[in-house]
Amino acid sequence: MAETESEDAPRFSPVIALLGVSAAWEAQLAAELRTLGISTRKFALLGHIGAEPGISFSELARRSHITVQSAHAAVHTLVNDGLVADATAQAGAASDLSVTLKGARVLREARDRLAQLDASLAQALPRVAESLAGIRAGVME
Repeated sequence: MAETESEDAPRFSPVIALLGVSAAWEAQLAAELRTLGISTRKFALLGHIGAEPGISFSELARRSHITVQSAHAAVHTLVNDGLVADATAQAGAASDLSVTLKGARVLREARDRLAQLDASLAQALPRVAESLAGIRAGVME
């Protein structure tokens, strides 16, 4: 059976559309965060540590969808950058992570910039923003 022209035509893919929109906005967020000296991953980790001081590396990794080893490496960088304090005195001891004053300032500024991007998206693409709010409500309930 010969393929018809409609079978050859590209079909709409919600996954591809979402990935395209996501990539564009992630790039904008990454550019904003870069001026603060952090990446999107570091922003997320900083947010988790700020929300739950003393969080374990295992829990931090689980929430961030990364390995424990990657969480250790990223937190080490955050500590070196003065954004996070690790009061753990010895290797193998439970973590005691907290956001420093500098980290809190960076986190606040990052959240402000994210809010500005959210407002820009809502203004430029209101139907997309509404759809994403509906998706979040359906997933988070």
